[in-house]
Amino acid sequence: MAREAGFVDAVLAVVADIPPGQVATYGDVAALLGSRGARAVGQVMARYGSDVPWWRVVRAGGRPPAGHADRALAHYESEGTPTRPADDEDGYRIVLAACRWRG
Repeated sequence: MAREAGFVDAVLAVVADIPPGQVATYGDVAALLGSRGARAVGQVMARYGSDVPWWRVVRAGGRPPAGHADRALAHYESEGTPTRPADDEDGYRIVLAACRWRG
């Protein structure tokens, strides 16, 4: 249990450090923690991420967090995060080449 709590705290700390207007993928966050557990990062964000800037953690390819594209878009627009149109249910992608944060 302590190991899990430590991972949760570590994920949330990394996400809290992502500057406005920048994003990291779930895999980026995992890599910064020395892990390959992108899905584990996603689970932490789903369960505990509401108090950190959750919209700054995106799926591979620049897709916004699953099920939160509309809510996230307002944050991206207010922070100046670059997006481009996409022809799918999300309607846009984050331009990772312009705003990917590597910690």
